Amino acid sequence: MDRIKITNLKVFAHHGVLPEETRNGQDFYVNAELFLDCKRAGKSDLLEESVDYGYVSRLITDFLQKHTYRLIEAAAERLAEALLFSFPLLEKVKIELCKPHAPIGLPFENVSITIERGWHTAYLSVGSNMGEKEAYIKNGIARLKEDPRIIAKKESSLLVTSPYGGVEQEDFVNGAVAIKTLLTPFELLEKLHEIEQEAKRERKVRWGPRTLDLDIIFYDKLIYEDENLIIPHVDMQNRSFVLRPLMELCPNYRHPVLGKTVTELHEMLENGYAPGGGAEMRTI
Repeated sequence: MDRIKITNLKVFAHHGVLPEETRNGQDFYVNAELFLDCKRAGKSDLLEESVDYGYVSRLITDFLQKHTYRLIEAAAERLAEALLFSFPLLEKVKIELCKPHAPIGLPFENVSITIERGWHTAYLSVGSNMGEKEAYIKNGIARLKEDPRIIAKKESSLLVTSPYGGVEQEDFVNGAVAIKTLLTPFELLEKLHEIEQEAKRERKVRWGPRTLDLDIIFYDKLIYEDENLIIPHVDMQNRSFVLRPLMELCPNYRHPVLGKTVTELHEMLENGYAPGGGAEMRTI
């Protein structure tokens, strides 16, 4: 990916654990790498199709001077978020925040923290089969949108589907949402659980009824597994109520483990090549 680099931007600011650091201030230096697609700007020669590095430098300076943090880790974290929120063309930033006058009391040249933060693409499954089902789903998506670290890019239509897993219960309403997020997979999972809890979701019976169900299906091309989280979703290829909404959002998205696109997985399931054949459904 293309990048713009800003090197050794000097900023006098008030960050530090010791009272005299926040009182007296000191010089900090910032090295920033801004990751974006520069192709269009290179062809058009238009600033609006790139990122104004002069404006970026002023934002970095203003941000570090207007805020005070005890740790340079916190300062770098908040600065990275501020840059990503402020410049929509940025996909990722790499920030090195240097503190050459840190009160160490020993000979040294520099202390710094370097972080990389960027937007990630995730696809979520949404569902409900209790109470006002559509309202639960719409409220859940609205709660997602309230978090500035989550941008909902596209929503599928909602489907009415028969229950999955053999538990006798009401029909579900299901859909999917494509998002961009600054959250890590675990942070995103925690956010989804928080929203489910607000909807009074109870986890009493596996595959049982629920007011709101929010699942991470894909997160970039990540392949991950532990006792609390599996990405891609472990059973998505067996669930037509997941695959059909995903076909509206990302029909050609290729499963990083199975090697099949969403459309191919849906066709296989409908043709009986995967367990748990397609549930009966209709569009709302």
